[in-house]
Amino acid sequence: MTFAAAAERLAGWAGAVLGWSPDRFWAATPAELATVARWVTGASGGGDAAPPDAAALARLKEMFPDD
Repeated sequence: MTFAAAAERLAGWAGAVLGWSPDRFWAATPAELATVARWVTGASGGGDAAPPDAAALARLKEMFPDD
């Protein structure tokens, strides 16, 4: 995966799941983004955390509605 493709995927995830604006995403360090991704997905330890699946997104949207 190219850097551009990975950045696009992560930016979309950060916007959809975390509600981050593009400016907030680009201001975050990779370590900050990885930490938040691990926390949101419940992943522990090292390695790359995969973005949440549809069920996890639905739970998060229910927990944090946009109203």
